[in-house]
Amino acid sequence: MIVAELEPVVASRKSDMLREKFDRFGEDFPDGRLTEQSSTERHFRLHEAIAYSSSLGRPLTDQEMKQFEI
Repeated sequence: MIVAELEPVVASRKSDMLREKFDRFGEDFPDGRLTEQSSTERHFRLHEAIAYSSSLGRPLTDQEMKQFEI
């Protein structure tokens, strides 16, 4: 078996154009959303729900998610 040695990827080797695109990410989203609006019109406090789910060590049930609905 032949194993090729790969060069590590170093950020400084990336072109200036890629870094410029990275710094400008999101400018095409004027309202700050990265996803389409929900068709169900239900909104949740996701950061809090994720933190609670992490503390439990499992996904939240639909009943538990209702406490985070706005």
